[in-house]
Amino acid sequence: MLDTVAVAAEDPHREQPWADLGLKADEYQRIREILGRRPTSSELAMYSVMWSEHCSYKSSKVHLKQFSELSQETSVGKMLAGIGENAGVIDIGQGYAVTFKVESHNHPSYVEPYQGAATGVGGIVRDILAMGARPVAVMDPLRFGPLDADDTHRVLPGIVAGVGGYGNCLGLPNIGGEAVFDPTYVGNPLVNALCVGVLRHEDLHLAKASGVGNQVILYGARTGGDGIGGVSVLASETFDADGPAKRPSVQVGDPFMEKLLIECTLEVFAAGLVAGIQDLGGAGLSCATSELASAGDGGMHVELDRVPLRDSTLAPEEILMSESQERMMAVVEPGDVEAFMAICAKWDVEAVVVGEVTDTGRLEIDWHGERVVDVPPRSVAHDGPTYHRPLARPEWQDDLQAAAAETLPRPASGDDLRTTLLTLLASPNLCDKSWITDQYDRYVRGNTVLAQPSDSGMIRVDEETNLGVAVSTDCNGRFAKLDPYAGAQLALVESYRNVATGGAVPLAISDCLNFGSPEDPAVMWQFAEACRGLRDACAELGVPVTGGNVSLYNQTGETAILPTPVVAVLGVIEDVTRRTPSAWSVAGERVFLLGETREELSGSEWAHVVHGHLGGLPPQVDLDAERSLARLLHAGVGLLTSAHDLSDGGLAQALAEAALRHGVGVSVTLPGDAFLGLFSESAGRVLVSVPDGHAERLVELADEHGVPLTALGVTGGDSLAVDGQFEIPLDELRATWTATLPAALA
Repeated sequence: MLDTVAVAAEDPHREQPWADLGLKADEYQRIREILGRRPTSSELAMYSVMWSEHCSYKSSKVHLKQFSELSQETSVGKMLAGIGENAGVIDIGQGYAVTFKVESHNHPSYVEPYQGAATGVGGIVRDILAMGARPVAVMDPLRFGPLDADDTHRVLPGIVAGVGGYGNCLGLPNIGGEAVFDPTYVGNPLVNALCVGVLRHEDLHLAKASGVGNQVILYGARTGGDGIGGVSVLASETFDADGPAKRPSVQVGDPFMEKLLIECTLEVFAAGLVAGIQDLGGAGLSCATSELASAGDGGMHVELDRVPLRDSTLAPEEILMSESQERMMAVVEPGDVEAFMAICAKWDVEAVVVGEVTDTGRLEIDWHGERVVDVPPRSVAHDGPTYHRPLARPEWQDDLQAAAAETLPRPASGDDLRTTLLTLLASPNLCDKSWITDQYDRYVRGNTVLAQPSDSGMIRVDEETNLGVAVSTDCNGRFAKLDPYAGAQLALVESYRNVATGGAVPLAISDCLNFGSPEDPAVMWQFAEACRGLRDACAELGVPVTGGNVSLYNQTGETAILPTPVVAVLGVIEDVTRRTPSAWSVAGERVFLLGETREELSGSEWAHVVHGHLGGLPPQVDLDAERSLARLLHAGVGLLTSAHDLSDGGLAQALAEAALRHGVGVSVTLPGDAFLGLFSESAGRVLVSVPDGHAERLVELADEHGVPLTALGVTGGDSLAVDGQFEIPLDELRATWTATLPAALA
């Protein structure tokens, strides 16, 4: 018998599977109090997915609210939409705005790597589309277990194929990201997906259902049984040592339908036919209906049996929970429905009126004429539980920080330094990633200016003025483990610096905060410290947080992942034709180091690869120095022939990558301790080159901005030579750098 509202009122003691749906006993009781009765099975389904950790942020929102206290101004203008919307929207000048966001699809990508990763791309693209923007580029920061682990060999090829397959079919260039390997990600890979979209200011759309009598239209793919309770419930569970605790179907993506959906949606936007819009991602119809109603006039009536289905056996609660992909929900004025439907038909996109906006203040859903949902929409979408989880600095933190890498044995000779450089260059985190990135189309659409392996991705926004944006994503989880406050700031400043190296002005951030179980006080302390670190750094640098994502329960058994607060920074550049590349391309240029090198080896790749060591304190963060460095890099556009960030692997890695990019060698002389000069991972440093004869102007700029400047040497030749220490032919460098991934994954 159908579980209707009337049946629920007459049958208050029926046992319900609230625990199986991820609800706690007190949460279930609270739902009963909100409704004044037990929920129907359909209502229970809605609350369970919308109150999940993934959708409600119930463990994290008390810490996230500090981001909304930051100034909403950037160096260009106001933020046009921010936290709480599908994605943040930033004014970049000339009447243009850019929307960008990074989200996670971690657990689904472990269960089914290809579809988990593919639908992660599809979901973030629809978030961007829902703001009224045309998606123009994607990025994917990825984390895996050790390269030689069986689980890595199972998930990595499928995840990479899913990212590339979906994005390539959409015709979106993949312009950056990361691929990082660490033992803590065994059984819990991280698949974070970022999308950038472009719109004119007047094209901005928001997710709200306003205007009594306006029609609610569901359009796109049909609803099926895939992804029922998928990302919303699955992302709120830890995995045990034998695999996922729950294995609901992972969503199945269809990029060709998504491409039609994008073009159809942009055309109905251009025709002025949309009063409100929401994509269907995590929690599916439960999310779209409740969030639209809650953000609008507060009422909506839906005829659920009108929803087009791929599987006619689906029950109402399954339809509400399904996370089938490539679906959107629009609010349309009655007089515009016919025109809306005509555009959908033109693009061969199925569209059905499933309901209308009401003034009841209730979300009412009927199934073949019988009411199965009657709830206050805000209680579903926005008033879920708020947890003040216990947090405590772990007892092991002091011992971890006391075990400094600075005391570890170091290379003693030039030959030892040479061997160390080659060992690091071949290591999984520093080796050439083209085995991965060559599976992505980086230049489709013709507006990609910079892409992997450049420090940041860059896209031309306006083909007449050459206005553009640069984006970078970064995080070093080892630094965050040593000190989550400083580690989150180091992720931010590295991304900030990468955007600046290309000549762009950093404007704003989006973040994807990947952590272990929030029920562990040590994990919650890490999370709280990371949020506090980001807030403080954003306030100091003047960059707002536009939004983002929290992914918790990333652990297998008792082993949590490294705290991984991935930070994406977006910057604007007035003329992309004048960007600064990441590597020199001709001989005879002068090479300099900007910034100060200190004895900072804890958390470094040298400590990790050579000694298998993690301990000590991460490099110090100097926000004033980072801001001054970024300003110098912007002022140096047109003077600098290259600028390459120093981060993982230090100067040695930057020199190798800059030399290998165009096959032009370099000879350098290192002042002081050659080992520290090569392998320290001090922040706030950039390797730059200028034409011979222009060094004096760079010296003046460095002095103006108060940035330390060290002359290193000159480009040219066919080797990387460190005076008095060693010389490595570029052929040997390249063979070492490029061999690792093909040998492991072939």
